[in-house]
Amino acid sequence: MFAKSPTDDQGTRRRSAFTRFAQGVSRWTGHPATFIAAVAIILLWAATGPFVGFNDTWQLVINTSTTIVTFLMVFVIQNSQNRDTAALHIKLDELISRLDGPREKLMDLEELDEKELERIRAEFEQRARLSRDAKDEGGAAAGAPRPGRRKSAAGSTKPARTRQGEASGKGT
Repeated sequence: MFAKSPTDDQGTRRRSAFTRFAQGVSRWTGHPATFIAAVAIILLWAATGPFVGFNDTWQLVINTSTTIVTFLMVFVIQNSQNRDTAALHIKLDELISRLDGPREKLMDLEELDEKELERIRAEFEQRARLSRDAKDEGGAAAGAPRPGRRKSAAGSTKPARTRQGEASGKGT
């Protein structure tokens, strides 16, 4: 069903060289020690200013190096974020596909245009408003299950399942 990733001799998945590099850089740059090292470099650079007369070359060194690092980090961060977002979507899609009742058409929302996303968001806002209104009135909103209950595919509401799969006694 899913495409298999290439594996090495031990059976573990191999990642591309860029993926390994991006993950390593992301891990390394996320450490407090890296931040401290960056601050130390800036302080060292600032401390050398009086010795070189704060000349143009002295300024150019920090400007050029920070520009290059920033430019390259944009791609590393974007790669990491794309990979993390894709993994998160896959995990959410798996959860949605296993639940009884949710609309499976919501599994690929990230592929829709802004207008369609706004329409769906407005639908959920309306459902939330109905739920709040019903709670304020002490009744159940039309078409919105009460908290602690889920709506089945047939349209009836059932007690929500607990982690062990048993029906909870709430809302019955």
